[in-house]
Amino acid sequence: MPKKQKKPTAFKFMPFSNQQKRLMHWWRPGLVSANNDFVIADGAIRSGKTIACIIGFLTWSQEMFSGESFILAGKTMGALKKNVIRPMLQILEAWGWPYTYIRSGTDARVEIGSNVYYLYGANTEAAQDALQGLTAAGAYLDEAALFPKSFIDQAIGRCSVEGFKIWMNCNPVGPHHYIREEYILCAKEKRVYHLHFKMTDNLTLSPKMLESYKRRWAHGSVFYKRFILGYWVAAEGLIYQQFADNVADYIITSKWLLDNEIMYAVIGVDFGGTKSAHSFTLTGFTKGYKQVVVLDEYYCKKRINPKQLQDDFVGFVRRARIKYKVYEAYCDSAEQTLIAGLESACMQAHVAIDIKNAIKGPINDRIAFYNSLIAQNRWKVMKHCTHIIEAFEQAVYDDKKPHQDIRLDDGLMNVDSLDSTEYSTEAVQDDILYIAA
Repeated sequence: MPKKQKKPTAFKFMPFSNQQKRLMHWWRPGLVSANNDFVIADGAIRSGKTIACIIGFLTWSQEMFSGESFILAGKTMGALKKNVIRPMLQILEAWGWPYTYIRSGTDARVEIGSNVYYLYGANTEAAQDALQGLTAAGAYLDEAALFPKSFIDQAIGRCSVEGFKIWMNCNPVGPHHYIREEYILCAKEKRVYHLHFKMTDNLTLSPKMLESYKRRWAHGSVFYKRFILGYWVAAEGLIYQQFADNVADYIITSKWLLDNEIMYAVIGVDFGGTKSAHSFTLTGFTKGYKQVVVLDEYYCKKRINPKQLQDDFVGFVRRARIKYKVYEAYCDSAEQTLIAGLESACMQAHVAIDIKNAIKGPINDRIAFYNSLIAQNRWKVMKHCTHIIEAFEQAVYDDKKPHQDIRLDDGLMNVDSLDSTEYSTEAVQDDILYIAA
């Protein structure tokens, strides 16, 4: 017999703000807003727009349609299930609405009544291909500003049932993003109902929590302007401005470690090429992820053979193990031959470490993570890790690609130390990011 799925806990409803109510009910016949084909809810993080969007989308689709198909999409399938499907099922439990959740396979979906809601990840240009042939009555696009334009265009094209509506929510990015330029700035022409959310639109956030979120990015930084104020602003200049302006505040010596116990550490590995360097970063974590600490580094820009690289890696792991608990290394997944060589070398040297492919998620997610740690004074670097210090101090956005949030990688900037450092924390960055210091 198939294993019975465990039902989620019922959603606990709290009072909704006026802005959330507008998002939940804009589609209702008789309202002026119902004449629109699109709704776009943008603005600050934690402003309550996602829950309101889910509730509105569910009630609209169930009250207005039967026997139809709908699109539910997130930037990845994992993000969709975490941010949308989990609370959606909790809401359905609270309402007592029966549903069937088919969570895997080519047709992952939620069936509610006679309607079917198909699930999609939209993290690549090829993602649009999964929508081919579908006829839908509506779409809910979560974190839509992170989607390829081709996916949004395809999703809109698939919605051809009379009375269709497109629901989007997002946090702002650059001012020239296509969602802002083609939909928000053309709201009347495109029949878009635009709702801008502030953190105060989420009535569940206490004043203490509001202040806590505001501390997570430096005032004046691009992330503060986007995530806290909800502005569509460009990223330019130094990426880690606060670090560059106050480097001494983040540099530590071994004396600091006497008062701050490292619970465990992880190694990140970036492999060099013609113009780049081999880089290893050893990052440690204190209890409860209160502090994230760069403990050691390896940097080699000269050309070396695979055997030398393997020997250097084994030596790096052994030195790390003298002081810290080190169980994992995350390596640049583009170099599988070199990874296999490291695994073989460690086995022959009787050095037990789990060598994995780096996750290599969006670079801007990693940048936001480190900017948040820096703003909260939760990231430290050992004084001798000079290449990593210099890399973070000098990292800049590419001024030849304005409005694209592209990190400059011209062969001269040390992005290798940035990459290896990011790989060392990427597996736990979501766990760390919203833990208050």
